[in-house]
Amino acid sequence: KEAGGLAILGTERHESRRVDRQLRGRAGRQGDPGSSMFFVSLEDDLMRLFGSDKLSGWMDKLGHKDGDVIQHSMISKSIERAQKKVEENNFGIRKRLLEYDDVMNSQREVIYTRRRNALFGERLALDLDNAFYDSCNVVATQFDKNRNYEEFKIEVLRDFAFETSITEQEFLKIDVNAMAEKLYQQLNENYQRKTSFLCEQTAPVLQNIYDQNGDRIENIAVPFTDGIRGVQIVTDLKKTIASGGKELIGALERQITLALIDEAWKNHLRQMDEMKQSVQLASYEQKDPLLI
Repeated sequence: KEAGGLAILGTERHESRRVDRQLRGRAGRQGDPGSSMFFVSLEDDLMRLFGSDKLSGWMDKLGHKDGDVIQHSMISKSIERAQKKVEENNFGIRKRLLEYDDVMNSQREVIYTRRRNALFGERLALDLDNAFYDSCNVVATQFDKNRNYEEFKIEVLRDFAFETSITEQEFLKIDVNAMAEKLYQQLNENYQRKTSFLCEQTAPVLQNIYDQNGDRIENIAVPFTDGIRGVQIVTDLKKTIASGGKELIGALERQITLALIDEAWKNHLRQMDEMKQSVQLASYEQKDPLLI
């Protein structure tokens, strides 16, 4: 304190006036005595990019040499103007980023609602039902103009793992909505049959485990595979036995749906990120990249 407190020496002026003020604040924090001085060169990035070119020309005319110390209110004002330009530019960038994030946020809310449904099992049955119908509608629309029955049969087999009950005569006459409806009914029946079969297969095995180790086991992991990938479905042993295996099917639906949503969402985010990079060029065509 006797020596005059802390002296701050700044070797440049920063892009943001806030940073300069913070550094000055170090000198006189909590009312302590202190002083600060900033040294700026006309060749600093801030002055070179945003400071007026006239300034250096004006200095030359006045006969100032390189390395001269110049303290003038005009210089300080020029620095502040340059900082203001940078701040406005940075504000514009942040505002744009926020607008892009708002687009992602509206999509995020939809996906997270689906994810919550899958996580807690609420409305999951309805989401699955809608997904079944949408998938059937996609296949039906695909073959609306191209009425190739053999290709249609292969597509149904590939997508839904069953042979369609729609005959060739029906296929050639039926309209898109009726075709989608018929596929949906068959898919639903097939799914119910498969889940019932799974319950019948697992119920006696789980009952046997419960009879032998029921007092020691609370949750059990049941392996499932589609022939390509395998998953371990964890389920409550007591609840599964009490529900006749339905609890296990619910756990299977939840885990598969969650895995699919997460995988698709990650891919979507990657694509959106790439799109955000490429769409910037649209501004040269007088189009708003954000709308695209």
